[in-house]
This record gives sequence, C-alpha cells and structure tokens, in this order.
Amino acid sequence: MAVKIFFPTCCSAAESGLLIGRWISEHRSAVVLATLHFPFIPGQVKQYLARLQQSTGLSLSVLGTWSHQKAEKDEKMQSFLDDLSSIFSHRPWLRISREGSSKFWGCSIDRCDNEDQKEVVLVYYDERKLMLSELHSVTENSEIASVFATVAKSRPLFATHKYDEGPIKLTHWQSEGVEASIIVELVKQASVPVCAVLSFLVSLLTSVCNLRVLSGKPLSFLWNKLSTSEQLGKRLEDIRLVSSAERAKDHIQFMRKSNTVVSILLDMALGILLMSWLYRENRISQLADTLMPVADHVAVELQGLLQWLMGAPAGLKMNRALDEVLGRFFLYHIHLWISYIRLMSPFIEVILWYIGLSACLGLSVALSILSDIIALLTFHIYCFYVYGARLYCFKMHGLSSLWRLFRGKKWNVLRQRVDSCSYDLDQLFLGTLLFTILLFLLPTTALYYLVFTLLRLLVVLVQGVIHLIVDLLNTLPLYAMVLRLCRSYRLAAGVKFRMLEQQTGKPLRLLMQINPLPFSGVLKSYMLPSNQCCPKDSWGSLCRKLFIGELIYPWKQKGNKQD
Repeated sequence: MAVKIFFPTCCSAAESGLLIGRWISEHRSAVVLATLHFPFIPGQVKQYLARLQQSTGLSLSVLGTWSHQKAEKDEKMQSFLDDLSSIFSHRPWLRISREGSSKFWGCSIDRCDNEDQKEVVLVYYDERKLMLSELHSVTENSEIASVFATVAKSRPLFATHKYDEGPIKLTHWQSEGVEASIIVELVKQASVPVCAVLSFLVSLLTSVCNLRVLSGKPLSFLWNKLSTSEQLGKRLEDIRLVSSAERAKDHIQFMRKSNTVVSILLDMALGILLMSWLYRENRISQLADTLMPVADHVAVELQGLLQWLMGAPAGLKMNRALDEVLGRFFLYHIHLWISYIRLMSPFIEVILWYIGLSACLGLSVALSILSDIIALLTFHIYCFYVYGARLYCFKMHGLSSLWRLFRGKKWNVLRQRVDSCSYDLDQLFLGTLLFTILLFLLPTTALYYLVFTLLRLLVVLVQGVIHLIVDLLNTLPLYAMVLRLCRSYRLAAGVKFRMLEQQTGKPLRLLMQINPLPFSGVLKSYMLPSNQCCPKDSWGSLCRKLFIGELIYPWKQKGNKQD
C-alpha cells in the first residue's frame, strides 16, 4: 500500500529545512504541519517537540527533510540534509525535494519496514481551512478524521510566527502573523462586564418569579396557558446560557451559544423595527379604531350564523325545540361578549400603546402577545366549541353504550374490555327509548358541533402560524447558516480529491478539497431546542378525536390528561 503524505500548500514555497508533523501508523499516512528552517540546534528542536507533545497530546516529530532548491543545486546543503537522518531517528524518514518553481516534486522514503510502502501519494491541503473547519458525518477513526484532528489539535504549533525571537523558525499557515481582529478582541473585552450584568439581572428576575405569590395555583395556571409567559421564560433561559461564565466544552456547545446570541440579537432588532413602525404616524390609534369594528363585525356575523342555524340550514329539517334552545343559549353568550367589548373599548388604545412597548423585548414576544390577544378576542368562539363538543361527545358515548346494550354487551371498566351481559325486558325497553331520543337529536347537535369546530380550527390555524414564526425565531440556527453561506469550509461534511497534472517517475499528486455540509445537514445538526410542546397527534388520531367530540387543545397537555 502506498504512503500518503498530506502536505500543506502554504509550505510549498518555504526554505529548506525539516518537516514537522505526525505519522499515523494505522493508516500509513504522514501529516506535515510545518517546515523548520535553518539555523537550528537539534537539541532545542527535540525539546520544542517534547513541549508540543505535552500541550497537544499528539506524537509530533521530525518526519524528514524538505529541500527547496531555488537556484543552482547546493551540494553542501543536500549533504547536510542527508546527515540529519542520523540525528532524528524517525521511521520512516521522508525526503521531499523541489527544484525552483516546478510543480513536480521528488519524494523518497528511507528506513521503511516494508518495501511496498515506498510508493508515495502526495496530497496537498489548505492548512488554514482544515484548522478552522469542523468535520461532520465521518467515522471517528477514519484517516480523514485523523488528519482533521491532527491539524485541529496543533494550535500551539501555529502560535509561533516569524516575529518571535525564539530559536525555532517555522513556516505554516500563520507564520506571517497570528490571525486576529480588533473588533473581535474589543467584543471579547466588553463581553465580560456585559455577561456579569446579564447574569445578575437573570438571577434577580428568576428569584422574583419564584416568589410564592406568583407561583400560587391561580397565577401558575394562567402563566402555563399564556404564550407570552412561555416565550419570556424561553428568552430568560437563552440569556442565562449566553451570559454563563463557563467556556464552551466542545464545538456543539459553542455553536449553540453562537446561534442563541444571533437569534436574540435578530429577534430584538426586528422587534425594535416593529415598535418604531407602530409608534410612527399614530398607527396605534388607527389600530385601536380598526380593532373594535372588527370585533363587532365578528359578533354580528356569528349572530347571523346562529339565526341561520335556528332556521332550516341548507334545507335540513332540525329538531325545532332543541334548535331553539341551543340557538338562544349561544345568542345570549354573544350578547354578553358584545357588552364586554363595549366596556373595554375606551381602554383599548392605552392597552395597545403599552403592548407595543413589549416589542423592544423581541419580535417573538410581540407575536406571543398577539396570539394571546387573539385567544382573548375569540374566547366566545372557544366557549361555543367546548359546549358543542361536550354535548356531542355525551350523545356519542350514550349511543355507543346503548348500541352495546342491543347486542347483549357491556363495557367492563375494571378489565378495560367489552364483555357479554344479559339484560331484562325493562332494561331493553328503556335502552331502546333512550337510543331513539339520542339518535333523533344527534343531527341537530352534530350540526352545531360541526360549525363551531370549523370556527375553532380556523382560530387555531391562525395561532399555529404565529407560533410557527415564533418557533422559527427561537430555533433557527442563523449563525450556522450564515457561516455555511459565507465560509462553507467551516462546516465540512467530508472531503473530495482532485487529481493534478502528473509526470512519469514522479509521485501521484492530489488536491484535497472540503465538501461543505448541506443546508439540510446544518439544520439537522445545529437546530436549537424548541419550547413548543403541543401534543403531536397523528392525522388519524386527530380525525378520531374530532369524530367522537374530544376537545383539541393548542397548549401543552400534562401527561395524558386534559385540563
């Protein structure tokens, strides 16, 4: 099997010297990290490599010699490089030479245990990109993963540049100077006091929220049902994560913190834009003037719908007495709702003015408040849905039980199964009478249930769209997606090899390039955790609940019980 030598492109123009890197014996590969130039003292080189091994945990060593003859061939330099093999006893010993600006290099291997390993494949790679990238979807012990890990763990080696006054002079991707940004350094310095202040504020708010007065039964029940309280709790957790003094343990935790910071900043920026739009050109007053007529119009339309149901809807013949009772019952609720709206109308503008200020906390908070306002404005529709569903569910369960009575069956509550049972004549007569009554009243109840269920589903659909937008603002890995778009090599899914121009008698030349992680992989790997905890029913389960009249709640359900 051929020996693969991974050579950094930044060292191709370096002066002659030693090759510093790592030999991966299980894959028979050599990863060259830097070239060491003359003059140097072999004892100091060995001490330097020993310090690097302690700091990186890698077995770094002198792999061989690098000869770059820019002019005429220097016999003395070549003889000196040959003598270095007796000082550094690495097995195998690599010899790589380049004449002038030639693309075709000479490579040979000495002190090789197996003669078959003298075939060489020269693989060029971009050391900077490998250093800054994170490899995904590759087996941990594979050759490519070992190469990436070797370059990533060699950060102390790359901290040495040509401006250092030490005896060791290296050429690598940062040999011209360590990459840095003044803006990044200023942000790092400013982040320490900012994180301290945020941690104090978060701890203060948490202690206030944990007071017995606020965590009591009525208020705790209300907080669990409001989307605004859930979103504020989510943002508190995000700020607590970001302001933590703990350093990110791994790449995943670092990306989570980065995505959370970008999510919070974008959310607040969009919220401030929304707030500036609302308070410009007296839009709050216009919104308040529009809201009340819309609420009155909805109430009037519901009254018209009930009047239509109390007649002969779509030519259907309903039970007159039950139809009249249900219609008057729902009309009375609409009358109460209209009175409530008229009572609140003088305060709507003031309420909207203060609600608009909450947009400075983020667009997601403003949308959560909008969802809660929609829930309050459509509370009468929710009441109609609950009344109709409970009545319809009661009749469906009654018909189901009476149908089992006709077949000589009954439901065994203890064993949770249907057992045989014998009934006397009176029980059968009473069951027949009740079954007939419920069966003939069912169409009227089912029609009211169907209409109010459709209205309820329409409201839930609007709230679902709002919650979907909020969930996207909370969970979308924006930092990772921007990183994938601008610097795709930072998130690597793997590598590809491109064959370069070849020459007879010279080693095979390949160029290793990074395959960026696809956007679907970015979303799968770095999607932030969501606080949306709606019951995830299948379509079959949802249709079954609608058919038998079970209530469908848009909020979290604790266990298997419904509130």
